[in-house]
Amino acid sequence: MTTTEPKYDHLVTKKQVIVTCGTGGVGKTTIAASTAIAAAKAGRRAVVITIDPAKRLADTLGIDQLGNTPTIIEGPWPGTLGAMMLNSKATFDHVVEQHATTQDQLEQILNNRFYINVSSELPGTQDYMATEKLYQLHTCGQWDLVVVDTPPTRDALAFLEAPKVLTRLLNNTIYKMLVSPRPLVLRTVSRAAGLVVRRLSRVVGAEVVDDAIEFFQTFQGMEEGFKQRSAAALTLLTSEDSAFVLVASPRSDTIAEARYFLSRLDEASLTVAGVVVNRVLAALSASAADAADISRHLQDTPLAAAAQALTDHVKAAAGDDNRIEQLMVYAPNATLIKIPLMATDVHDLTKLSHLAELLTSNSPEETTDT
Repeated sequence: MTTTEPKYDHLVTKKQVIVTCGTGGVGKTTIAASTAIAAAKAGRRAVVITIDPAKRLADTLGIDQLGNTPTIIEGPWPGTLGAMMLNSKATFDHVVEQHATTQDQLEQILNNRFYINVSSELPGTQDYMATEKLYQLHTCGQWDLVVVDTPPTRDALAFLEAPKVLTRLLNNTIYKMLVSPRPLVLRTVSRAAGLVVRRLSRVVGAEVVDDAIEFFQTFQGMEEGFKQRSAAALTLLTSEDSAFVLVASPRSDTIAEARYFLSRLDEASLTVAGVVVNRVLAALSASAADAADISRHLQDTPLAAAAQALTDHVKAAAGDDNRIEQLMVYAPNATLIKIPLMATDVHDLTKLSHLAELLTSNSPEETTDT
């Protein structure tokens, strides 16, 4: 017996986390939003979170702005649709509030100048806070599916590496010695690292170094909570409950970037469940030979321009198909979804809803039951 089930529909209805990744300018935010709408159409409680500080998601949903907590988007679906934009500083503050053991420790950390700079501007903080917010949304009990719109970065694994980086920092010997209250240990650190600290003080200022040391010492006692959350977030992202979806366009440059993403994910033993190629030229029934023959017959008629346009379209569409075929060599087990080039940009709920239908219906999987 042969049955047909759209594989992307399976992701939307069964997975608990979907991470969309890809280079900038390929419609990744639009695909993320449409994926969440598809889940809401299926009766699920879905929230889409964007890590990109630009307002693309709010603009795509047709609303003024999004905050660090989900905004409910009303629409013609039986489920629930929420959307939010990550605020790294607010998320970091919330995590500190959860893990602080006393009110005094909490206030010292939140008012520490080193913490304020780290939580707002340090590279990598955004990625770590994204995993933290993802884990919060997943475990709060309000959502069946969390869709993550990752920032347009060439480092496909930055999002996954963030929890590991934090764990390595908290396990580092120097960090442990800095937070140790034992005077002998601190004197040992002072002798071993005094020269480095003095040089660093001359570069960034003694107050900055003092603030950093004060922060690390105040942070003492909170490490285990942070490490446990980091490990849990990483476990979730690499589990069967999560799926990675690569978004690309058929242009040569974005296909090359997509291949790079796939290679980086493969190096980390991560499987891409879906490949969405956006803005694909529609395939026509006419072959390249047919189009050329039509063009020859009409070259001296008023329809010559239209015949040439047909030839150009067939050639360009064949180029799209060829590049997509080459891309899928690197993701042979992934669902391929081709989204056609549309006449206008997708920037309202009606068009997003239509795109959601395309995602879940245009690439069926043939399975055989015996």
